[in-house]
Amino acid sequence: WDASGRYFMVAANASNKVAAVDAKDGKLAGLTEVGKIPHPGRGANFVHPEFGPVWSTGHLGDAVVSLISTASDDPKFAKYKANNWKVVQELKMPGAGNL
Repeated sequence: WDASGRYFMVAANASNKVAAVDAKDGKLAGLTEVGKIPHPGRGANFVHPEFGPVWSTGHLGDAVVSLISTASDDPKFAKYKANNWKVVQELKMPGAGNL
């Protein structure tokens, strides 16, 4: 889930994508291309100082953590809307997988 609890984030491992499903209307909100085999776990949410609200996940087949900008109804995050459901940063890791 994203930080707002509105969007369910799920890894589409075979296609190396992360889907965001709007739990309010049941529709696909975004489909984001990420590194190889995104981790199917819950990820982590935080407010990035440059990109606003993000959801992050590691990858089972790639040594990166992807930060995906998430949507927010909070007016203070409106300036980040153009980045919603896009990878805004990849953090290089020493190896693939998650703890």
